[in-house]
Amino acid sequence: MGLSMVAFVGMSVGSRELAATLSIQQVLFFRALIGLFVILMFGRVLLPELRDRKLIRLHFLRNIVHFFAQYLWTIGVVLLPLASVFALEFTMPIWVAFFAFLLLKERLTTARLMATVAGFIGVLVIVRPGIGMVDPAAGLVLVAAAGYGLSLVFVKQLTRHVSPGAIVVWMILIQLPLGFLASLTDWRAVHLTDIPWMLLAGLGALAAHYCQAQALKRLDASVVMPIDFLRVPMAAIVGYYAYAEAIDLWVFLGGGIILFSNYQAVMTERRLAMT
Repeated sequence: MGLSMVAFVGMSVGSRELAATLSIQQVLFFRALIGLFVILMFGRVLLPELRDRKLIRLHFLRNIVHFFAQYLWTIGVVLLPLASVFALEFTMPIWVAFFAFLLLKERLTTARLMATVAGFIGVLVIVRPGIGMVDPAAGLVLVAAAGYGLSLVFVKQLTRHVSPGAIVVWMILIQLPLGFLASLTDWRAVHLTDIPWMLLAGLGALAAHYCQAQALKRLDASVVMPIDFLRVPMAAIVGYYAYAEAIDLWVFLGGGIILFSNYQAVMTERRLAMT
């Protein structure tokens, strides 16, 4: 999860820089294209598993949901401070718990319901409705968080029968044509100066999802996601030094509420499981 956090922040920086000259559809396409080159170099050992096409329908469903979620997320990365994007994204554990209850039959406990209410309060603290601080992009990030939550539950299902490496390969193979078709609707000239940011965004995306799948294979989804909250201060530091973004204490306060509520839910559920 530590490596995943670093990779996600790197991906966000690369995506923001690319979006300065390219369309967001192109950003998604080139991220997947870089991933394709990587899996062609290292993915041969996975060929027997890929030929089985195990749970292929679930792979398609997961990646369609994830593709549209990351489209909305990338809009947020371009329009909002990085720390705000990641703080709003951390409503995702709420969605993970909800979808895990529906699809994986994991228990939706009182502690988890309380975490949902507290998480909503945390979101209100971050976006501060009614005082002229609400940005429509924040709503897009919240929708993206729900999509990511559903996608992660699908990943959790896949890890029961499919290796993390195969999950990432199918992600590239499915999302590459989706990104290409979407990019044709708003294609812009590509320059040599875009290549380093393509590499950062593409390699970051690949590493982030591979490491995340490895973590989900070893831990419950509701345990993994609160750990990921450390991306918020990490993103705030990068945003401060790279883009002169002010460090907003409201973002940290709201994000802290979201993190603490999810942490308390996890600890409560663990104590109940041990009794």
